[in-house]
Amino acid sequence: MTTKYILGIDGGSQSSKVVIFDTDGRVVCQAVEDLQPMYTPAPGVAEHPGDDLYDSIVAAASRAMAAFPGDPGDIVGVGLCTIRCCRALTRADGTLAEPVQSWMDRRLSVNYVHNNPEVAHVTTASGYLMGRLTGQLVDTVANYIGPWPVDVRTWDWFSDPSVFDSFDIDRSMLYRLQLPGEVGGVVSEAFAASTGIPAGIPVVHTANDKAAEALGAGLRDETTGLVSLGTYIAGMVVGRDYVESPRSFFTNFASEPYRYIYESGGIRRGMWTVSWLRDLLGSEVSDGARSSGISAEEHLNRLAASVPPGSDGLMCLLDWLAPPDKPHRKGAFIGFDERHGVAHMYRSILEGIAYSMKRAMTAMEDELGIRVERLVLSGGGSASDLCMQIFADVFAIPVLRNEVRDAAGLGAAICVAVACGIDATFDEAAQRMVRRADTFYPDPSTARLYEELGSVYADIRDHTDPLLERTHRILSNQREK
Repeated sequence: MTTKYILGIDGGSQSSKVVIFDTDGRVVCQAVEDLQPMYTPAPGVAEHPGDDLYDSIVAAASRAMAAFPGDPGDIVGVGLCTIRCCRALTRADGTLAEPVQSWMDRRLSVNYVHNNPEVAHVTTASGYLMGRLTGQLVDTVANYIGPWPVDVRTWDWFSDPSVFDSFDIDRSMLYRLQLPGEVGGVVSEAFAASTGIPAGIPVVHTANDKAAEALGAGLRDETTGLVSLGTYIAGMVVGRDYVESPRSFFTNFASEPYRYIYESGGIRRGMWTVSWLRDLLGSEVSDGARSSGISAEEHLNRLAASVPPGSDGLMCLLDWLAPPDKPHRKGAFIGFDERHGVAHMYRSILEGIAYSMKRAMTAMEDELGIRVERLVLSGGGSASDLCMQIFADVFAIPVLRNEVRDAAGLGAAICVAVACGIDATFDEAAQRMVRRADTFYPDPSTARLYEELGSVYADIRDHTDPLLERTHRILSNQREK
């Protein structure tokens, strides 16, 4: 039989990735295009410059297709997964009237205000990009988190006019909603000409990027958890019920109709902090990596592997992007002495990420009345054996690494497999396409050490917050003068 292929698009916060899989979920080829730096002209404003979300997909898809060794005619479908919590304002033809508002933009926390006559429609990043790829103004309901008139139980716009009208948006401005695993349209002639992807093949809806990642990581029941190591780090488990007003997590649409993701509190600039340290150190890291013939990240991992657990007392607070309700918070390293260097700083960042996510996941488990028995790590950080082992020791449970580590693209491919009839159900597709690669088991003595240090870490902000609040107030007053 002729091998068939699926193309998965994963539009993230820092880059757009395009992966071509065979229908068993194995990577055939892939390409990544970095996004431009966020445009932040004023406090609270964060926009993707120009048409960067679309242009980066075109660039990545073009390179992936150029590297594809098979027959493009054997690609059966495209799965579209994009960044969540963005707002796209489009003209009647589906092109952008304004730059896409990022999830970091404070305007996303309130209802849309119509003050630009060019704007005909208000949608998400996935709706905008589906329109550009297919010409169809449709969107996945599973990317509508935040100030949208969506009923999370019916997976549709609110039917009660009074509730719908409270969102201050005309229904005619909204795209038509569809479910994950449904076909939104077919590849347009224009997108085909720009990328080499064959025109006329179906483009399939997924959900938001974190939900697609959960599907691609193989989360099928509440005994398996996921920590997504991306720009925004989040912990997740799956469920079948919508939980209203939880205290320690929020309920998100899954990338499968009428299922949900329970998502813990997270870290707003998580793995970005690793990139920050790498770039800050510059040649100190790059020269060492070059001399060893390895990447800068692997060079840092090798250095940090020689540092004992606990980083000789150095701890890292990961508040490089403060939450809106606590603008005073800042990132910090605490506990320097003469022993500490680059390796300690790097390891303390990884340990701080693990401490933070352990506390957040435990709070969610306690509230849901469940206990995660194994943890999957996905994203770039999962490539690090050191990071995997730190998580195993901090969580004190087995930690799994899959063959496909950037799981959102695989989640998109699973949606295509269902939509195109390759598999009858999401369970069948996930079981066939998701494969485990490695398992890291906790070391009992290190796990006990991390449990004690984690309790210290949990108390640090009680002491730093009052000091940082005073500093924030002084500097805010100075700026107002």
